[in-house]
Amino acid sequence: MTERRKWFNVLASVLVYAAAGLTLLLLAVIIGFILIKGLPEVNWSLLTSVPSVIRNVRGILPYIVNTLLVVLLSMAIVLPLGVCAAVYLNEYAKNRRLISAIEYTIETLAGIPSIIYGLVGVLVFNQKLGLGGCLISGSLTLVVMTLPTIIRTTQESLKTVHQSYREGALGLGAARWHIVRTLVLPCSLDGIVSGCILAIGRIVGESAALLFTAGTGKVLANSLIRAYTSSGATLSVALYMAVSEEGDFATGYAIATVLMVLVLVLNLLARLAQTKLKREM
Repeated sequence: MTERRKWFNVLASVLVYAAAGLTLLLLAVIIGFILIKGLPEVNWSLLTSVPSVIRNVRGILPYIVNTLLVVLLSMAIVLPLGVCAAVYLNEYAKNRRLISAIEYTIETLAGIPSIIYGLVGVLVFNQKLGLGGCLISGSLTLVVMTLPTIIRTTQESLKTVHQSYREGALGLGAARWHIVRTLVLPCSLDGIVSGCILAIGRIVGESAALLFTAGTGKVLANSLIRAYTSSGATLSVALYMAVSEEGDFATGYAIATVLMVLVLVLNLLARLAQTKLKREM
């Protein structure tokens, strides 16, 4: 190795570590700032109360419940749909032109701003299907938004499984679906879980699309059906409303803190599910 190339490698390593350190520093500053501002405002009463202007009560319990309901319904729909679509494109589809067209469409959908999805959700789910402003409309809109993420991450993970594994299983007489279920999907589990984490992060942090489709309701429903068919604000929408409409920055920082903790908990649950599935497979 020449002296010039050696110095080039050293410089490249320094730049890489500097970029990584800067990223971690910015992340620590943002998280630390939110925690310093928000933790003093978080208390048991805030977490378990329903907001009321008349009684002058601050509370975010309906927002937490609505966020969890939206995540549950959205992931229950988009996860099997996205994984099945990725399996079809990678394992079954043979027409390369069709595959290229679908992949181009998926990449295009992934780059569309969320406000556009919100407007389309209003036209399709709220008006055409007659669902109105409710959590179901918001969840279906988020399904369309996060579907490209699940498909792309799953498809890239499926491509990492070496073709020789498939050929060896076929040579032993295994059916294609048996190969996909017992060999390809278990080997791709890390990528699928990573896609789920990205999708959950986008669902929890989305506000523009939900503002149009799910509404800004603050009432805690007394049943699951009533909750999904009623207007309801999630934590991100409540954060936007508290800061921009009401000027209540104290509640805004508290909601941001709860939002970060909720995302962390959901990500940990996804990792635990991944570990359990690996053991069973």
